[in-house]
Amino acid sequence: QVQLVESGGGLVQAGGSLRLSCAASGILFRTIDMGWYRQAHGEQRESVAVISRGGMTNYADSVKGRFTISRDNAKSTLYLQMNSLKPEDTAVYYCNAYDLGTAYWGQGTQVTVSS
Repeated sequence: QVQLVESGGGLVQAGGSLRLSCAASGILFRTIDMGWYRQAHGEQRESVAVISRGGMTNYADSVKGRFTISRDNAKSTLYLQMNSLKPEDTAVYYCNAYDLGTAYWGQGTQVTVSS
């Protein structure tokens, strides 16, 4: 059974930082492409950052230079370091794993950035 458990969300002032974590189980983590997505209230879910099993990364234009995605294959954990946070970064952040044509999602963690 695949499980993705996010943590690290919270309330932060604009300009602050947060680090999200996603602990994965039930998958061979090191062989899986992973990503972070977010969904603001009333909006569609959007891709924030993705990292391939080989470590190649890609970011949404809105977070380039501020967010960093990384992975620790030994710990089966995905990270998202978020710096210089803005109120428009407020959303529920979801961890995603894509394996053999199936997308798996965590339960999400709320990030709220106050102005």
